[in-house]
Amino acid sequence: MPLGLYISVPFCRTKCSYCNFASDVFSKSAYENYVARLLEDIANSHRLAADLGCVLEETADSIYLGGGTPSILEAAQLLRIFATVRSHFAITPDAEITVECAPGTLTPTLIETLLQGGVNRVSLGVQSFVDQEAQSVGRLHKRLTVLEEIGRLRAAGLANINIDLLAGLPHQTTDSWAYSVSEMIATGVPHASVYMLEVDEDSRLGRELIAGGARYHARFVPNDDATADFYQQVCEMLAAAGIVQYEISNFARAAAPSCASELRSNESRHNLKYWTRQPYVGFGVDAHSMLERIPFAEGRAPSPVHVGTTASGIEADRCQAVRFATPDSLDAYMNRAPRTVTPVSAQAALEESFFLGLRLNRGIDIERLQQGAHPEVVAVWESAIQQGMREGLLEQQGATLRLTARGRLLSNEVFARFLAEEKVGTGHVNPR
Repeated sequence: MPLGLYISVPFCRTKCSYCNFASDVFSKSAYENYVARLLEDIANSHRLAADLGCVLEETADSIYLGGGTPSILEAAQLLRIFATVRSHFAITPDAEITVECAPGTLTPTLIETLLQGGVNRVSLGVQSFVDQEAQSVGRLHKRLTVLEEIGRLRAAGLANINIDLLAGLPHQTTDSWAYSVSEMIATGVPHASVYMLEVDEDSRLGRELIAGGARYHARFVPNDDATADFYQQVCEMLAAAGIVQYEISNFARAAAPSCASELRSNESRHNLKYWTRQPYVGFGVDAHSMLERIPFAEGRAPSPVHVGTTASGIEADRCQAVRFATPDSLDAYMNRAPRTVTPVSAQAALEESFFLGLRLNRGIDIERLQQGAHPEVVAVWESAIQQGMREGLLEQQGATLRLTARGRLLSNEVFARFLAEEKVGTGHVNPR
């Protein structure tokens, strides 16, 4: 099965107040050293996989540059990244190659660089088409900037565009949110990702909200009920416009039958790898990976994990896959701090398929999953399923189990009910 490749670029022009990703503002002098370290990791990926006892396919059909702001790098640096990836992996002719870009960075030089690198999909971190809302959280662009750059991308042949919107920003109202969603629809982009503001200790705005302070426009942040209403509002507006929800946070227009694009769907192929447990490898700061273990002959034990990881060994009979991640700070990554390594047993893999699959609107085949599950796990699932159906959070048609519209809004609460005795873990999934 072809790989997905994720490349983290943790640099930004400014740090948005709501951001809880492992990114920050650094001087340009840090970029070159980071790129060199990144290229080294890409070159060593096959050796790392072998030392972990994992299968690493030679072929990849998705590449995703995320951040941070990958478009902040110099053209030569971006091209070196693409060249190194292609020298160590066979990229399929129809591969989906995405770069996240901050509006205001898409210069003619950058667009030409993206084309030279083979990029065929661009994700724009718009968050809001209302200038006051965008500026209140540190975004540097204006609405007109976004519209102009979408036009330049299309003129260059880069029409496969995603727009990120964020519900729950300071000063956001029902009317202003409807305006942002309407503007996004009017652009005609084929894909949208919609997230709700996360309030946690990992962002400046989150810490201020928790402390009850007023900095970063915290007093103007909508309450949880309003943000939930915004989510329902966007789902309805996008559905009415023919932009179909296929995952909790992701929406896509149907691909035109006569579309000349080599890509087969407007859904994000890369993100679907996370939710369907296909293999992927991440490079750079706070990059996560999931690879299957090499099958061993009966009676033969695997080699222990020993290459700068926090795991001392993985038992062959209990481990189907391995999740591993790089440090979440630039200093730690550059100083070669050890990766974290988490073995995934066959049972845990089955449970991951359950939780990650429920994120998708198409749902899961519950009968197939239960056939491979331990009886005590099935009992937990059946109890939680019945409770979720009584409360209108889950629905079942034949063997297919899926979240309802309300269940998608309360998905974390639904998933928590299946975590009896902390038996199940989903691992880390890159957010976009």
